[in-house]
Amino acid sequence: MVAKKGAVDVNVDHYCRPPQWRESAIRHFRHPSGEPMPSVPPLGKAMRLAASLLLAATFLPAAFAAPAHAEDPPAGSVPPDQDPFYAAPADIGEYRPGQIVRSRKITPKVGNLDTTSDVWQISYRSNDSHMAPQLIVTSLLVPKKAWAGTGPRPIVSVQAPEDSTGTQCAPSYGLSAGGGVAGAMASLSTGMLSKGWAVALPDHEGPKSVFMVGPQTAYAVLDGIRAVKSFTGAPGIGSDNPWALNGYSGGAQATGWAAQTQPTYAPDVKLKGAAMGGTPADPEAVARFLDGRIFSGFEAAAAVSLATEFPEMDLDQILNDTGRQAMADARGKCLTELLTKFAFKRLSQYTTVPDPLSVPRIRAVLQRNTMGAVAPTTPIFNYHAVTDEIVPIGQANTLVKSWCTKGATVQTVRSLLGEHAFEMLRRNGAVLTFLTDRFADKPAKNTC
Repeated sequence: MVAKKGAVDVNVDHYCRPPQWRESAIRHFRHPSGEPMPSVPPLGKAMRLAASLLLAATFLPAAFAAPAHAEDPPAGSVPPDQDPFYAAPADIGEYRPGQIVRSRKITPKVGNLDTTSDVWQISYRSNDSHMAPQLIVTSLLVPKKAWAGTGPRPIVSVQAPEDSTGTQCAPSYGLSAGGGVAGAMASLSTGMLSKGWAVALPDHEGPKSVFMVGPQTAYAVLDGIRAVKSFTGAPGIGSDNPWALNGYSGGAQATGWAAQTQPTYAPDVKLKGAAMGGTPADPEAVARFLDGRIFSGFEAAAAVSLATEFPEMDLDQILNDTGRQAMADARGKCLTELLTKFAFKRLSQYTTVPDPLSVPRIRAVLQRNTMGAVAPTTPIFNYHAVTDEIVPIGQANTLVKSWCTKGATVQTVRSLLGEHAFEMLRRNGAVLTFLTDRFADKPAKNTC
């Protein structure tokens, strides 16, 4: 939120910060002309008291968002790497996880969203897998039609299966530029939007575009919810809206990680439930299943991503010359390019060891990013085709068993015959029913 003082935009949160932060805050303030602010007005006793109460309240936001700068390029006109809106401020480490940095309203270019929904992009502070601060963007879609249901409007965080290594593949860019897998996934949110629910689409792979990374994507999703809860620019959206999660394939990986991480990382984020299907829960098991097959491009995306997020893998030490070139070729690519270029490839073609997945330091990273170590406390709807040709059913069943033994509530649904993409479409109605029941506070079915 920005308070107006004459022609000057004043970020109220910076005034509310402790005195030792005041100098850096002063340097951060800018007049609309781009010049630094000449002075900082003093705080009155009432404002200082209000600031203290805000900072002390557990569930209230301690920060407000600055709007997009007038000189920024229009949303979607340039990729995220060239758009200042996606750039983290120098003091990103001073922001709380989930604290809004900037926001802007956009015109979506996917389906008929421009006529049915108001859409905002919201940037916020989150963390990578090593708890280093980073900036993430989520897209908030709110139906233009007024909510006529009981209580506040429900919101679903939908994790799109980006499955890529380039920021140009991010959901927010797909929405604003049109096209792309992530943009197309936004159109699958129409069922939720038609029910009057709002939808948040986080760029859960983050600024490094890392696929199959567990902790980072969980933080991105949960901090995205925190950001939307504190966003004041959308009518009917605030701290009281009920939340649920939904995701398929790579989006299910993000959904599952967020669900199991929520109790410890974000206990302030209350979830009604989480729907997830075609879940790649175990990166090693999925890699061994895909290796040398038509969809082995997913391996390339995961290898580049895990090596980027976890340099302790020291992957370069076991790569041959072909492998080093392949890693370079796999960076900055969207899913279609990865699947085309790396079809039918084996990991052993790129390494100096016969089984790179068994190298201890690599296996340690794979295990760290395997879902199931702790159980979610929110009800889960887990669905999967037994004959899935991309994500093997065995490792998904292992995840369910692990969660069940730890006390989770899981409704498990399996299709004896099916194909990866078709299973998502086939179970869309069941997902909506599950989420509807959760928002209605009906007892969750447990097949554990």
